[in-house]
Amino acid sequence: MSDITGAASIRPTIARGGAFYRLVWKWHFLASLYVLPFMAMLSITGGLYLYKPQIENWLYADRFYVEAQETALPIAVQIAQLDTFVGISRMRAVIPPVSPEHTTRIEFNTPQGVRSYAWINPYTADIIAVQARDTMLMHQVQKFHGELLLGDIGTKFVELAAHWAVIMLVTGAVLWWPRGAQRLRDRAALPRLPKNQSAKRGFWRQMHLFTGMLAVVLILPILVSGLPWTDVWGGGLNKIQEITGTQSKSLRFGGSVPKSSTDTGEPIAVEQVAAIAAAQGLATPYEIRPPRKADGAYWMRSASVNRYAQSELVIDQYSGAILARVDFTDNPGVAQAKSLGISFHQGELYGWANVAQNTVAAVLGVVLSVSGFVAWWMRRPRGSLGVPAAPDAQVSWPVAAVIVTMMILLPLVGASLIAVLALDWFVFRKLGWFRGASAPHAAE
Repeated sequence: MSDITGAASIRPTIARGGAFYRLVWKWHFLASLYVLPFMAMLSITGGLYLYKPQIENWLYADRFYVEAQETALPIAVQIAQLDTFVGISRMRAVIPPVSPEHTTRIEFNTPQGVRSYAWINPYTADIIAVQARDTMLMHQVQKFHGELLLGDIGTKFVELAAHWAVIMLVTGAVLWWPRGAQRLRDRAALPRLPKNQSAKRGFWRQMHLFTGMLAVVLILPILVSGLPWTDVWGGGLNKIQEITGTQSKSLRFGGSVPKSSTDTGEPIAVEQVAAIAAAQGLATPYEIRPPRKADGAYWMRSASVNRYAQSELVIDQYSGAILARVDFTDNPGVAQAKSLGISFHQGELYGWANVAQNTVAAVLGVVLSVSGFVAWWMRRPRGSLGVPAAPDAQVSWPVAAVIVTMMILLPLVGASLIAVLALDWFVFRKLGWFRGASAPHAAE
């Protein structure tokens, strides 16, 4: 693994041609050892999460829908019913029904501090269901996708895998590109089903080549668009946005929300807040946060999947006056691009076409992982990892510049690469690990 800086002799050679190819292949292989299990997991969980609305509508239809009646009870009555029979230590949000057939959804903390959802019949105030947010199936899928259900430690492993997946795909693209007498159409050809045992290796190799080609086009954008969610890369981007004044103007996460003009009087009803939002042209569904203090104000937003429709309002709880409004287009270009990237990542940016595209990418991620593992398993020598043979040679300055750039742009890659090179130099070399046997030809 020290091929980047190693020297084959007193006068080190520069890796070019077949030597460079074998060097890239070795790094592709080593990156894949860590990435492929995560690639399969992220593809499966991410693919499932694309269909969150459909899955939840099927799983929770009995709590999402009721039979429509003529007159709904005030939402304040419904909240009081929940407080009486369950208890509310903190009111987080109210999502009024978007149609006569929908229930009212309340997000709140129980007296035990458990963040929960409640679904209430708007016509009878009956509490249909109460469930802790962390036990909701799709919330668990999301948490596993982002942190392996391991909290902050898990997020670092997932982020490291995402960073190295970029390296894996870039090196894979270099390996995929035809060399010598190879033809582009052969590299891009669909694999043929094997007719005998000896043809299976070629089948899995071609399957990996074909899915890898598509993965570079479809999976790489998903990986990049997910980076703003991560701790290290996303945290760094947030710092840059703060320094440059390009952060989101959203008041959703601890922004400076204006207070009501007074701290006395009769608060307006949640229904009136929703009516104000409708008059302002906000798209449903609405997420409304009632004020927590006497001088507080209502905060609300459109929870539409259309990012351009996600406006926020701050409304005086006594007079109904609009104290602040933030529209998506009020945000700087960097913040808008970040938000749209997340929308793309979740399959929401351009409707079913986005869902279909990301679904194909998820399937590709699984097939790429399986085909890569099978192709390696069938190729490797018995009793060995089968690390691709690569010469001890230096890379050229342009390639070194690319490597340094990637280490800067993907900081976890840089940190892990330095750690791995140190281990290679002081440990792996002495033990003979991860060293491919010398070979005069480029293995395929």
